[in-house]
Amino acid sequence: MYEAEPDEKKNLLTKVSSWVANKIGQDGVIIPVVRLHGVIAPDEKPGRLNIAGVAPLLKKAFKIKKAPAVAIIVNSPGGYPVQSRLISKMIRDLANEHEKKVLVFIEDVAASGGYFIAVAGDEVFADPSSIVGSIGVISASFGFEDAIKKIGVKRRIHTAGKNKSRLDPFVPEKKEDVDRLKTFQLDIHQVFIDHVKAHRGDKLNGKDEELFTGEWWTGVRAVDFGLVDELADMHSLLKERYGKDVNLKKIEAKKGLFQIPNFGLSAKIDGAFIADGALNAIEERSLWSRFGL
Repeated sequence: MYEAEPDEKKNLLTKVSSWVANKIGQDGVIIPVVRLHGVIAPDEKPGRLNIAGVAPLLKKAFKIKKAPAVAIIVNSPGGYPVQSRLISKMIRDLANEHEKKVLVFIEDVAASGGYFIAVAGDEVFADPSSIVGSIGVISASFGFEDAIKKIGVKRRIHTAGKNKSRLDPFVPEKKEDVDRLKTFQLDIHQVFIDHVKAHRGDKLNGKDEELFTGEWWTGVRAVDFGLVDELADMHSLLKERYGKDVNLKKIEAKKGLFQIPNFGLSAKIDGAFIADGALNAIEERSLWSRFGL
């Protein structure tokens, strides 16, 4: 029976110990990293952020017992307010449940709903050139009443409920409809403002009429306003706080073996592309392009 030499045994033991240490994180503090990238919308498509897709990743990250904190990278131009609030709330709920600190790192942009999510962090960091803020609410549509008049088309609307056709794009806009929309926007805007104040508190350095106009700033200005805590990149900051051997554990969604890439168009089962997908892609692109991205 072959007996390994002492040096061979030592080398083998070193390799095994190194492998085990890497697996269980003994070679450095474990910090789970969750990257939240994309437009915030309820539909589950590539490049979209919503509670259904994000929840499993967050739960997995916060369940790592040895991790003293969870790092979250945010890169989003915003989107649906409800999805933004649900994601932000889940981050705080899990942080409190597992007693872990949340460190948020803004990449290119954390605007509107993206910033709503970012302020869930105990500390928020940004690059000097990051785009931060846009604390406001926007609604955009088109008016086609003149276009259908030119081509001789008449719009016929039949409703049960006099306000069911409010802001129909094919009929002239009514002042009372716009006023109703404004009231709706103000309610959502106030939820956003209260959320930022609740999480940033005394860190905010500016008047409401300056901070909450929907304006956005660079990371440098965001620090001055107290919208973020410091200018820092994730790797440097985590090494500084948790040691040079900090173990960054990426938490990512599993990709299916036969996953078909989506090129911004929705497809029917028969393979025919529908126009709605193309419009969604254009809308998504427009959200990013607002910030020059």
